[in-house]
Formats: sequence, C-alpha cells, structure tokens
Amino acid sequence: MGHSPKPAIAPPIPGLAGQAIVWLDKRFPLVRLWQEQLTGYYAPKNFNFWYYFGSLAMLVLVMQIVTGIFLTMNYKPDAKLAFASVEYIMRDVPGGWFIRYLHSTGASMFFIVVYLHMFRGLIYGSYRKPRELLWVFGCMIYLCLMAEAFFGYLLPWGQMSYWGAQVIINLFAAIPFIGPDLAIWIRGDYNVGDATLNRFFAFHVIAIPLVLLGLVAAHLMALREVGSNNPDGVEIKENLDPKTGTPKDGIPFHPYYTIKDIVGVFVFLGVFTVIVFFMPEMGGYFLEYANFVQADPLKTPEHIAPVWYFTPFYAMLRAVPSYFGTQFWGVAVMGLATLILFALPWLDKGKAKSIRYRGPRFRNFLIAFVVSFLILGYLGVVPTTVWGQLPKGLPLVGGMDTATLVARILTAVYFAFFILMPWYTKKDIPQELPEPERVTY
Repeated sequence: MGHSPKPAIAPPIPGLAGQAIVWLDKRFPLVRLWQEQLTGYYAPKNFNFWYYFGSLAMLVLVMQIVTGIFLTMNYKPDAKLAFASVEYIMRDVPGGWFIRYLHSTGASMFFIVVYLHMFRGLIYGSYRKPRELLWVFGCMIYLCLMAEAFFGYLLPWGQMSYWGAQVIINLFAAIPFIGPDLAIWIRGDYNVGDATLNRFFAFHVIAIPLVLLGLVAAHLMALREVGSNNPDGVEIKENLDPKTGTPKDGIPFHPYYTIKDIVGVFVFLGVFTVIVFFMPEMGGYFLEYANFVQADPLKTPEHIAPVWYFTPFYAMLRAVPSYFGTQFWGVAVMGLATLILFALPWLDKGKAKSIRYRGPRFRNFLIAFVVSFLILGYLGVVPTTVWGQLPKGLPLVGGMDTATLVARILTAVYFAFFILMPWYTKKDIPQELPEPERVTY
C-alpha cells in the first residue's frame, strides 16, 4: 500500500508571507516542528515555580556558548600568553570585560539553575517511570557540565587555575594501575604546562560542548516523548479528551508556558545583571582572588580549593582517610557520589511520585540529604588548616578534628539517602490525602 499524502498546511500568515512559509514547510518541516514542539505539545496545567529552571538552564547554555565564542576571538591558549590575553580582553577589548564577566558569572549560575532543576526532580519524582531515561540523560548532562567547568577553569591561567588543575589531575593518578599514565595523558606532559592548556582549551571549546549539545537534544526528545511531570505526579496522557485526543489536564506549551518562562527569564536576568555589574567575584566564590595573579609553578597558594559547585564532593574526598598511603578511596567516594545519581529511578520504591503525597520517612531523608550537601559544600571551601576550629572550642574527637568528623558523618548521610531508599520508600506511610487521579490547582 502506498503512503497517504501529507495534509496541506494552511498558511499561518495571510498573503505573500504565508505562501512563503507554506513553500518552505513543504521542503523543511518548519510549521510541523512548531506545532509538535510548542503549540501541539501539551503540558500539565499545574506547573509552579520549580518548573522555571529547565528553560533557564537552556538560556544560560546559549549564553555560555555565545560569550565563549567571543572570548575565543582574543584568547591565546599559550602558557606564556594566556593570562595576558585575559587581561587584554578585560582592559583593551571593547566590551571585553562585560563578555568575560557574563561568561564567568554564567558558569556559576548554570550550576545554581541545574542544582535547583535536579532538586525539583527529587521532590516531584521526575525520575520515576516512565522518565528513567530522561533522568539518565539529565545526569549525563550534569557530568558533562562538571567536565566543561573543570577544563575551562584552567584557561585564565591564574594561580588558582594552575594549582587547582594540579590537584585534580593528581587525583586521577591515585587510580590503581592506569592512574599515572592517565594523569600524564590528561596533562599531555609530566607537569601542568603549555600542552595541558592546549588540551583543556580543545576539550572546553569543541569536544565537551558537542557532547553536551547532543545530550541536551536527547534530553528534550525524551521529554517530548514521555511528557512533562507535574507537582501531583499525575500522568496527564492517561486521561484524554475523546473528541480532541488531547489531555484533559494539559494546556498547549505555547503560548501559556512560553509567556510564563519569559517572566522567569526577566527575573533571572535582573538578578544576573546585578551580579555582573556590582559583584562579579561574589566574594571570591565566582572568581577567586588568587586567579587575578598569573600562574606561578614555584609558588603555591595558601589555600587550594575547587570552585564552589565542586566543593561538596571535594569535602567528601578530604573526609576519607588515605589508607595505605593512597588517595584512591577518597577519589572513589567522590566519583561514586556522582555516579549513584544514575541509579535513583530504580532505588525509589514509593507508591506516590510527588512529595505532596509522600510520607514522613522520605521527607526527612530528603531534608537530611539537602542539608548534608549544603554543609559539605561549605566545608569544602574552608581551608584544612582551620577545619579543627569548626566549631571553635570543641576538642579533637579521637584524634580527629571536628570538621573532619562532621564531614564523615554528612558523607554517610549523603549515601544513606540513596542506599536506604528502597527500604524507607517502601515502608513509608503515605499522607492521609491520597494521590489524585487528576491534577490539582
């Protein structure tokens, strides 16, 4: 049997412009893509504040790509010229300081938005069936962002960039058997130098962004296939209008949620521009003060620490003792802390998806998880020389300073959230209000 012809598309705009769109759509599915992805894509009616951060992540991704392109026009990936080229961008290129601060602030804001986006997935069960693959793609995007931030961090060639890269690359050397060779391959030399800078520039500008864009496309395709989750955890595709075939509890993504997201974009850009114009360093958290000094292999900074969005995992690394004279166990714990996120869809055995209808066990474990992650982030920023002073006045506990003890306890809490999840979600007592069949408002 032959294929039935495609239905004719009515011109969305009258006149010559409409005829041009019809001509184009016969050769490229412009209108069909618009209908499938926006006007024909139905999202739940009850989206709330937490659903801003997916679109904001897309906004920051585009911003980072555009500002990155302009920065590469004047940046020199050369150990002798890199720091001076950044200074040239900041001082002599028209608007260069603005583009550089947009990019540096965007890096931190990207992680803020992504962390909030992931938190929304946790509270509303967006990783549950049928969205397992959607969550896996999201976790892969998160790992790519971490790699992208790590490779880009070396490029300014400041003191913290240089020594931070030294410390992180040396962690790879702790991996048994392949570690030393892997560290040399990453550096491209026996020490962090010109070869390392060129490799990191290639990864940051070309390799990782290509992978990241592919994963974002896969993430959006998976989202359109299974549909968006909502604060009630109700699958709107299971309750369709018999006349139109559209979800009864859904509304077209455009214009309703495009307008909603534009409001969120304006609020976000307001906060973003305040940071860029008045406090781009954010007290040394977004741009460390040591990075305004050129890299010196002969002078170690007083305190070496990664950027704030890596510090929870860095605190876990420092909390694990170096058994048998190797840091491998700390590196393993740090790596496992990120990889365990992939297993989340298969660990949760709860009957309800949304936290609105969960019992107290899940809520308490989630609160403990978030608190442990935030405190570990703080401990990762604090120099090891003052860990024993947190909090002040407490003596050493079993030969261990207070902050190390706290970090080890919180690391255990972090992993307990995942490891014990099959037990406490299955045994959890649901709320008196049952999970609804239709979305609520």
